[in-house]
Amino acid sequence: MNPSSLFQFIIGFFLGIILFGAGIAGGAYFFLTNVAGNTSKPVFSEEKPSKEKETKPSAAVTKEETKPAPVETKKPEPEKPVETLPKGAYKATVTWSTGLSLRSNPSKDSERVGGVGYNSELIILSTSNDNQWQKVRIPNSGEEGWIKSGNVKKIVDNE
Repeated sequence: MNPSSLFQFIIGFFLGIILFGAGIAGGAYFFLTNVAGNTSKPVFSEEKPSKEKETKPSAAVTKEETKPAPVETKKPEPEKPVETLPKGAYKATVTWSTGLSLRSNPSKDSERVGGVGYNSELIILSTSNDNQWQKVRIPNSGEEGWIKSGNVKKIVDNE
């Protein structure tokens, strides 16, 4: 083996190592930047807005047929009565960033009956005997279920 062949081998070896390392670093950078993004907040079926079919006027509508719609005056809604809480119950907000699952019974294995989003208001009705679960009611829908304890913050009324 002559000196020029040895020199070519050494140069080729180091260039191969450099290219291999750059490929690994580039792949790792690509993978980590795609994985490191924040996930979106889950949307529960109870929170999805209902999409009613909108009817679009056909292109054949003439100017005579298009009349301005009568202006409807909106009647003020009557004030909602203040909800009285059962004895020992209190209002709280959800602090778990991805929301909570409502369960039918105080157990991880029980049926999921709904969900509550982050920062939503709840009424805490009671706590299980082992203090691991809380029975809650959603104020707007009246739906009741069990959530894991420690994921809500009590709302302090300043009245």
